[in-house]
Amino acid sequence: MEPVSARVATTEPSKPQTSDSNVRAEPSPRSFTRWQRAKIFLASWVGFFAVSTIGRTLRVDVEGWENWEAGRKLGKGLIYTFWHREIFAATWFWRHRGIVVMTSQNFDGEYIARIIQRCGYGAARGSSSRGGRRALMEMARSHARGVDSAFTIDGPRGPRYVAKPGAVLLAQLTGAPILCFHIALHRAYVFRKSWDLFQIPYPFSRAAIWIAPPITVDRNAQPEEQAKKVQEVQKTLDELRARGDAWRKALAAGGSTSPPGRKG
Repeated sequence: MEPVSARVATTEPSKPQTSDSNVRAEPSPRSFTRWQRAKIFLASWVGFFAVSTIGRTLRVDVEGWENWEAGRKLGKGLIYTFWHREIFAATWFWRHRGIVVMTSQNFDGEYIARIIQRCGYGAARGSSSRGGRRALMEMARSHARGVDSAFTIDGPRGPRYVAKPGAVLLAQLTGAPILCFHIALHRAYVFRKSWDLFQIPYPFSRAAIWIAPPITVDRNAQPEEQAKKVQEVQKTLDELRARGDAWRKALAAGGSTSPPGRKG
């Protein structure tokens, strides 16, 4: 992977002119009991309040924003790709862009879908284990309408930090580039018993986001080429995560509070 640029934005980049009214809220294909629906309703509002409240307090540095701009200039939309444990911070940072995210059809996936929809996202119900083809086609149709998409590439149940082929398949279908990014948090509560070590940032914590150069997939790619692209996504995300780990360790040691490579 080409090295991520050292240019850093210390304020949040401006959002594109994407109206939340253009986000289509696809209904869940699964039915829930009345008690489950009540818990989903409560959890989704609590989650939305937490994302909105904590997100406003985060101090964010961005490295590689020009890679986002390069992907956007290709004119095919973007396929945002990241690790499952970063959902909380990613939901805040990329909010109100109309991005369609693949969410699982189970109970957890349903309240996550409700939370992100309240933050200005769309939800395509499905996963690598259930309903994946349906969700992939819905995401492809979203790209045809000019709407971006996103994958938690190791979701919905892991293994943690192991990339699955969904983003590569969608890139081949649509011609849209894959935009890998990683979010590191200085201070966060980590759910140690969860498969992904899910993390929620503490209020007023620092966060750093690394964005890699876009990855494209040929529309005529054969299985061997597809597998190579999945490996490229894996390597890219691994390298970004290593940068995040180094940044966090530097903070813990009392070093710079800026992402590695920042000038000044």
